Amino acid sequence: MTQRFLQVAIPVPLRQIFTYRLPDSLTNQSVIIGERVLVPFGHRQVVGVVLGVVEENDTALCNLDENKIKDVISRLQDQYHFDASLMTFLRTCAQYYHHPIGEVIQLALPVLFRQIEQPDLSFEKLWVSTAVDHEEALKQFSKSAHKQKALLALIHHHQGISWSELRTLGYAKTQLNALEKKSLIEEQELIPAPFIWHDDHLQASNKLQLSVEQAVVVSAMTSNLDKFSCHLVDGITGSGKTEVYLQVMEQVLANSQQVLVMVPEIGLTPQTLARFEDRFNVPIFLHHSGLNDKERLDTWRAAHRGHAAIIIGTRSAIFTPTPKLGLIIVDEEHDSSLKQQDSFRYHGRDIAILRARQLNIPIVLGSATPSFESLQNALSEKYHFHQLTKRPGNSRPATLKLINVYQQQMEHGISGTVKKAIEQTLAKDEQVLVFLNRRGFAPAINCKECHHVVECLRCNKPYTFHQNNQLLVCHHCGSQKRMMKQCGQCGSIRLQAIGQGTEQIEQHLNEWFPKYSAVRIDRDSTRRKGALAKVIQEIHDKQHHLLIGTQMLAKGHHFPDVTLVVILDVDGALFSFDFRAAEQMAQLLVQVSGRAGRASKPGQVLIQTQYPDHPLLQDLVNNGYPHFAQQALDERKYAKLPPFGYQALIRAEANYPSYPSGFLRELSQLDLLNCELAGPIPAAMEKKAGKYRYHLIVQSVSRKHLHQAILHILTIAPQIETAKKVRWTIDVDPIDFSW
Repeated sequence: MTQRFLQVAIPVPLRQIFTYRLPDSLTNQSVIIGERVLVPFGHRQVVGVVLGVVEENDTALCNLDENKIKDVISRLQDQYHFDASLMTFLRTCAQYYHHPIGEVIQLALPVLFRQIEQPDLSFEKLWVSTAVDHEEALKQFSKSAHKQKALLALIHHHQGISWSELRTLGYAKTQLNALEKKSLIEEQELIPAPFIWHDDHLQASNKLQLSVEQAVVVSAMTSNLDKFSCHLVDGITGSGKTEVYLQVMEQVLANSQQVLVMVPEIGLTPQTLARFEDRFNVPIFLHHSGLNDKERLDTWRAAHRGHAAIIIGTRSAIFTPTPKLGLIIVDEEHDSSLKQQDSFRYHGRDIAILRARQLNIPIVLGSATPSFESLQNALSEKYHFHQLTKRPGNSRPATLKLINVYQQQMEHGISGTVKKAIEQTLAKDEQVLVFLNRRGFAPAINCKECHHVVECLRCNKPYTFHQNNQLLVCHHCGSQKRMMKQCGQCGSIRLQAIGQGTEQIEQHLNEWFPKYSAVRIDRDSTRRKGALAKVIQEIHDKQHHLLIGTQMLAKGHHFPDVTLVVILDVDGALFSFDFRAAEQMAQLLVQVSGRAGRASKPGQVLIQTQYPDHPLLQDLVNNGYPHFAQQALDERKYAKLPPFGYQALIRAEANYPSYPSGFLRELSQLDLLNCELAGPIPAAMEKKAGKYRYHLIVQSVSRKHLHQAILHILTIAPQIETAKKVRWTIDVDPIDFSW
C-alpha cells in the first residue's frame, strides 16, 4: 500500500505548513481537506487542520527526511470540518495579510474544537413553553412581575429559544428559574434541522411601509440576489437602513438561504436581535466575545448544519461555516472595531466582501458615515451606491451648534450654555445624551505642591483615576494600583484630579439635577453579561433622563425621547498625527449627533470646542458629512494616501529603543521597487508595557507592488542580526497608527 502524508496547518506563528505520516490504522475513511487531526509538535500535542494529502513519491516530500516525519496521533472524525469553499477563503485571507495559515485557521475554529479533549456534542437545550392556555398562565403572576410575564410571552412565542439569546435580551436567570418552578416552561434538547422557509416565519404585522427612497434601494438589491454585487447604503442616521436590511433579508430567507449580519460591537447585538426577532420567527444565533465557549460552539454547529437562518455577530463571525449563505450585511461598515488590531490583523468588512465574491452572493454595507474607502469605491462605480437622505415621518435631522468654551463660564468641563440647555430639555420630560469618549473619573492625578503627575512607569503615561473603585488604572497596559493619600514625590496630601471622565460628569449631573435619574454607559459600567441590554431597555422605558456615555452610545441605538445631545470634547482629532483622525472624528460626531431627534420631536446637538473656527468643524457643521468627505478625498488623492494608495505598517518592539529602531532601519535600506517608505519613527505612544515601539510605513500606488515588497521583506527580515531581539509584525491596510 502506498504511504500517504498529510500537510497540516498548526496554530503557531510560523509561515509554513507541516507534514505528518498517516498510519495505516487511521486510513479507515478517506481523508477530507479541512478535517481536524491530533498531531505531535515538539514536546506537546496540538489540534491541526488538514490542508492537503500527498503520496510518498510526491515532489512535495523531496526536501524532507522521511525518517524524521512524525505520525498523526488521531483523526477527530466528526461531521464538523471546513468545507472546500471556506478553506479556500481562509487560505486567501492568510495570503493577503501575509499571516501564518495555522493561526488564521485557528481563529476560524471554535475554542472547544481547538482543544485536545473534545467537547460534548450533544445538542443545545432550548426553552419552550408548557402552558396549555397562555392567558390563563398569566393570571398566576402578581401585578409587579412584568419581567416574568414578558419572558413567558417571549418563550411561548418562539417555542425554542436559547439562554444566550434570553440573556442578550436582558433577562436574568432568576426570572427563568421562577417560570420553571411554576412548571410554565421547560428545557428540551432539540436536534436542529436545516432551515427551510415557511410563510408563518414572517411577522407581517411588524412590516413597515417603505418610503420611496427605501423602496428603490430594496428593489435594486433584490433584483440581483443570484450573483455577487456590493451595495453601499449611505443613509443619514434614522433614515431606516435597518428596515431596508429586513426586507432584503426576507427575500433571501424565502429561498431557504442563510443571512450573516455583522455589527462592529457587542453593544449593537441586543437591539439587532430584538428587531430581527420581531420580524422573523426563524432560528437566530449570536456570535460575539460576550458569549462563553459553549455558546459560540453552538452557533458554529447550527450554522454548519444549515440550521441557523440568521447569524448576528462581530467581525470574527465572517469565519462561521454557512453552507447556504445567501446574503452578508455589514452594518456601520465604517467602524474601526471591524479591524482586528492584534495577531491576525484582518478587516472584517474587506474579507466579508471577499467571501461574498467567492460565494457569488450579494453583500450590503450600511452606514450614515461611510468610510472613505467604501465611498470612493461607490463613486467610482465599483459598488452600487444607494442614498437615503430623509428620515421617515416627521422626524428631521438634529441641528448642530458649536459652543466656544473660551467665551463660556465653565463648570467641571461643562459650559453655562450647555447646562442651561440640559435644564430646559429635562423640564420638557425629554432625555439628554452627554457624550465624552473618556471613561473613569479623571485622566490624570496631579500634586498641587510639586506638580508631579502620577504616571505608569511601564508606559510613561498618566494613570486614569477611577473614583468608584478608588483605583489608578493605566488604560494602555491595564496595570492598577490603589489611589494614594499622599504625593509620592513630596508627601503632600494636596492631590487633585485633572480633566474629566464619564464618572465625574455623572457625579456633577446628579448634583445639579437630583430630581432626574442619570445613567452612565461605558466599558466599566457594562462589564456584567446582560448589563448593557438591561440599561438600554431602562432608557427606552424612560427610567433615566440623563445618559452619559462613551462611543458605546454613539451608533446604532434608537432613543426616540433623546432631543439633546452634548458632545464635550472633539478637539484632539483636529491636530492629530494620523491622517485618518479627521475622518474618524467626523464619523463619530455625526453618529453621536444622530441619536437626537429620531422621533417627531426636534433634536439639537451642542458641540463644545476650543476651536469653533477650525475649517474641518465648520465644513462638517455647515455642509454635512458628504461634502466633508469629498473634500477630504480630494486631499487624499493629491497625497496618494488610501484609498488612492496602499499601505503596510511594519511594527517592531523590544526592551530597548535601539533594537526596534535598528531593525527597521536595516529594512528601510532594502530596494523596494515602486514603493515609498516613511520611518523608522517612534510610535505615537513610544513606550507601552515596558516595550519600546517603532514604525516603518511602506506605501505604493499599486497593491501588487506593495505585496511584492512585503514578500521581499519577509524573506530578508529573518536574516537581519537584530531580528531575534525584537518582536515585529506586518499590518496590511492599517487603520490605527497609535500602536
